[in-house]
Amino acid sequence: MSAPDNTASIASTGHGCVDPLGGPDLLIDPHAHFHTPLSNRTDWMRYNASRLDFGERIGIRCHVASILGAWGHTSPTDFTSPHDQTLANDCMFDLAEREAPRVKAFVAVNPNFTAHALTEITRGMARGAVGITLAAGRRTTDFALLDDIASAAAQYGVPVLQHIWQHRRREWPNQEAFDGVELAQLAVRHPRVTFLLAPIGGGDWGHTIPAVRDVPNIAMALSGSGIDRGMIDEALRWVGASRLLWACDLTLCAGLTKLRALAYTGASPEEIAAMRWRNAVRIFPAGTFDAALARPLALPLAQAVAPTTEAA
Repeated sequence: MSAPDNTASIASTGHGCVDPLGGPDLLIDPHAHFHTPLSNRTDWMRYNASRLDFGERIGIRCHVASILGAWGHTSPTDFTSPHDQTLANDCMFDLAEREAPRVKAFVAVNPNFTAHALTEITRGMARGAVGITLAAGRRTTDFALLDDIASAAAQYGVPVLQHIWQHRRREWPNQEAFDGVELAQLAVRHPRVTFLLAPIGGGDWGHTIPAVRDVPNIAMALSGSGIDRGMIDEALRWVGASRLLWACDLTLCAGLTKLRALAYTGASPEEIAAMRWRNAVRIFPAGTFDAALARPLALPLAQAVAPTTEAA
């Protein structure tokens, strides 16, 4: 999908405003999260507000976000209960409606509860969700559970963000450790679906990146887990800029660090634009970001600095 006709004009911050920390070019975060009163964070409202406010300061035009149940408060984050996930999705859909167009919703589901997951996907699409997200609750090679989720994504024409979280030295309770090799097997079974592997640093990225090289319907989010020397460079070398999307995950500081690192990877301006926003426009349903890309950023005004003169 091509950019809106007014892309060139909206890339400017406008006279009198400070420049976005992430630079003046367009920016979409396709891997974001918010909190709710269901979680064990008493500062959930402040967190949500700060994400939106600092997102503006970075230059993020749209956050595509999910809420993973109660974030471990009343059911495990990676194995959330149907009750917790329904309430969390409600909060996410309400937030996306309230903060439109700068917030879009994933519908988050736990494939271990397949009937509930499919019901939530149907409900989420009706509420305007633009994708499906899954935590590390079931290995992606458990096709009896994952095939139905992927088929639903194909039916609605939306991507699936699959959280990858490896623990190669041990298994952790309430979490299924898996990697790009296993996600690749699911993606091969469902070539009409784009799978967004997230975060790129969710374990051994040196193992994951080559594992998905030959599976073109897997893209990777440059989100979460800090930033290692060579991480983005290797991703570019193995899969190219057309399959990488800049993103933040839970912490915007990590996203800003990776954003500033893009200029040092050797990527061309066109490739950087692809990672910043163009790939997201292509992967998500047509028209998802039109209003978000056209909106002005709420940036603070630049402070006037009076000239100084030397004493006579």
